[in-house]
Amino acid sequence: MEAPVDMQAEVETVVITAARLPLATGESTFSLIRLESGELVEAQRLDEILGQTPGVALFRRTSSIAANPTIQGISLRNIAPSGAGRALVTLDGVPQNDPFGGWVIWSALPVEGLSGVTIVRGSGAGPYGAGALTGVIGLEEHGQIDGVAAAGTSITDTVSGRAAASLGFDGFLFTGSVESGDGYVPVRGAGRGALDEKTTLDSWSLSGRYQAEVMGAIAAVRVGAYDEERGGGVDGLRSGANGETASLTIVRPPEDVGLGWKLQGWFRQSNLENVFLKVEADRSSARPANHQYATPATGWGLNSAFRGQTTGWEWEVGGDARFAEGQSRERTRNLGAGFTRERRAGGNNSVAGVYAEGSTESGPWLISGGARLDRWSTSNGMRREVNLETDEPTLELSPADRDGVVPTGRIGVRRDISEMNWFRASVYAGFRAPTLNELHRPFRVGNDITEANAELEPEHLYGLEFGTGGEGWLNWQATAFYNHLADPITNVTIGSGPGVFPVAGYVPAGGSLRKRQNGGAINALGVEAEISGEISDGILLSAGVIANWASVDGGSVAPQLDGMEPAQTPRFALNMQADWQVSERVNLAADLRYEGRRFEDDLNSRTLSPAFVAGARAGWRLTPEMEIYAAVENLFDANVEVKESASGLESFSAPRILQLGITYRR
Repeated sequence: MEAPVDMQAEVETVVITAARLPLATGESTFSLIRLESGELVEAQRLDEILGQTPGVALFRRTSSIAANPTIQGISLRNIAPSGAGRALVTLDGVPQNDPFGGWVIWSALPVEGLSGVTIVRGSGAGPYGAGALTGVIGLEEHGQIDGVAAAGTSITDTVSGRAAASLGFDGFLFTGSVESGDGYVPVRGAGRGALDEKTTLDSWSLSGRYQAEVMGAIAAVRVGAYDEERGGGVDGLRSGANGETASLTIVRPPEDVGLGWKLQGWFRQSNLENVFLKVEADRSSARPANHQYATPATGWGLNSAFRGQTTGWEWEVGGDARFAEGQSRERTRNLGAGFTRERRAGGNNSVAGVYAEGSTESGPWLISGGARLDRWSTSNGMRREVNLETDEPTLELSPADRDGVVPTGRIGVRRDISEMNWFRASVYAGFRAPTLNELHRPFRVGNDITEANAELEPEHLYGLEFGTGGEGWLNWQATAFYNHLADPITNVTIGSGPGVFPVAGYVPAGGSLRKRQNGGAINALGVEAEISGEISDGILLSAGVIANWASVDGGSVAPQLDGMEPAQTPRFALNMQADWQVSERVNLAADLRYEGRRFEDDLNSRTLSPAFVAGARAGWRLTPEMEIYAAVENLFDANVEVKESASGLESFSAPRILQLGITYRR
């Protein structure tokens, strides 16, 4: 919860606008959630504070404190979350989704560097483009600030430490973070074996930006780098990710009359390492089953926007292009004496489009709309597996190049019913092209194997929604929505072990063989609502809820999935937060999160139990800028089930964790 204004009113703050266009007027016809800097800085991880908005979640319940990078894809409205993610994440317009897999490395985005987040729910289309299938999470970096810093220690039966800071002066902004320590044991209770140990995380990130005014425009150059190493909670199970980013942005904000515009170019490199294990049933021993020793990937792109106003109209036209190339390099097939196969798989992807949007106001009415046209392509695909003993190929696949053109658009309308209440409605369409990871790289988790599919087509989402809300001492909004996700990329079960299968090879006993396929359609009918307000002097309450009835139409590809619920899709989620400013210096806060049961797999044969988690925080302000705090995550030490294997083995999220820390903000 954001600290009260009166303690910070004594601090004179100078803010220089960062290089970005302001939110277009027409965006208010769509479903928006806004998180400000004060709300962000009280969370240690960006994905955790985003998760306090119902329906915003990673693929699994595990947060980035312990999640493997490949399951950190984020989605909105609980519409079939996936490891690749079905939402676009941007930082001042620059995509943050990995060029190879689509996931987001959250440790590279410390909350201390952000001034706010705008969440647009529903298919983005318009100025956001491909990838905004279920919506957009727009991160905004600080302009020039005096400083934001945080340091904390997390305590279970071990100690982990984290520190982060953002400092600006004379046009420069530097943001950095570092974290190191042990986490928790995911497998607990009777299923735990000798191999099970605590997760670990060692990470750092660093970014620098310089911006200046040039001939009436704001120009900004930004560079960044990150690195993280993780232990997966089993002896020998580990992962690592690192990368570099760079961008150049030139923006001229629109004036009352005249043209505003933005030109931006960006570049990012990433690399990923994973070691997967074949674990014995009693969890007493394991051997490496796959070593993804390198995954070099490169992404780059351009985008532009031109915005202007005429009598009664605001308009914007623009375009963007994104390109990605990458390759997974792995050693596979270890029968006990070491790896005997090597695999290389990857290719190139691109998507480019143009759009036009406009909005007009007439009395209490605001109407907006726009259209896009995108071309996607996948090329130079390859998968080659070699016998390491003889250097002879055992599998060579060269899928054909493919491309297509996709039109999308959106229309929204909003009417002010009174000075404080409004009604809105919108329809939209969007698409997401498959990632290089989905197209070309198979993977293994425990004894479960999932095959790639180079013939995957883009996913398409069509939706409509109706919402109403009010603003005043109590802010609230409620939305009913219907989404039709056509050709969803789904991990479809096609066999079980033990057995030998074409291409995939041997699947061990207790394991399943799945393949990524465009599985018919997913239909989702839902309602979501948020409410917040100051119910008495110094006491703020807020709550959000989503109920989502989603079902699968497997079509001819997977008729066995007809009527099933999408994997990892809870029907119900509820979040509540309370903030009490006890005195000028003392602040107390609490939060509650509940999520209904979800299924681990596409066949709905493995059920993950409902989850209830509570947290609490107490802060003591030493000065108007500095606060010490104590916080407890998972206050009641609940066992939150995050994964269930084919053999019934359960894994859990973090137990109770105590945090002690200090924050500084000017």
